[in-house]
Amino acid sequence: MSEMNCPNCGSGVSPAIKSVKMITCESCATTLLLEDAGLRLAGSQGVLHEVPMICQLGDELKIGKGRYQVLGHARFSYGRGTWDEFWAIDGSGNPVWISVDEGDLILQRELPEKDWPQYRGTLRLGRTLRYKTEGFRVDEEGTGTCVGLKGSFGHPLTVGESYRFLNLQGENGTVLSAESVGKDYEWFIGSWIDPFEVEVKAA
Repeated sequence: MSEMNCPNCGSGVSPAIKSVKMITCESCATTLLLEDAGLRLAGSQGVLHEVPMICQLGDELKIGKGRYQVLGHARFSYGRGTWDEFWAIDGSGNPVWISVDEGDLILQRELPEKDWPQYRGTLRLGRTLRYKTEGFRVDEEGTGTCVGLKGSFGHPLTVGESYRFLNLQGENGTVLSAESVGKDYEWFIGSWIDPFEVEVKAA
């Protein structure tokens, strides 16, 4: 994609791929929404304090037979700590999320709405449901607040916004996750990754 100028500071900003909907300006630490081939101010980038991480923006990760280029980095607080989410694309340009929490890694893809799990009532800790041929149990629930952003993302994120999250562990090692803001939901599916099996090619 062609370079555009940040409406806040005038610096050049170049979205990496067509599916990018939000990008941060490295010069003035603001987040920008890509709309109608233009950029619109969307708020603060927040602060991402430097801590030891398995990867950085621009790195390429080799996980199993897949290769993933890291384009975005978001950090969320859940009160007693934080976790990091990396937005990346695979070799075919399809987006994935790589979650890192206290050394544990999960590689997930967003589910289209037609493939969301079906259930009645409310999902709470300990509840189980079946998805396709696998049983899942809600192992974790809580609230995460976005505290920092850097790079590009496939949909808008807002520093200071809070999300309810659910993690469901499957019988065969699959992980289902849900995030919600009000009545808006997103579902993701993936699996745990052994961090010692991740090969990192630095940018």
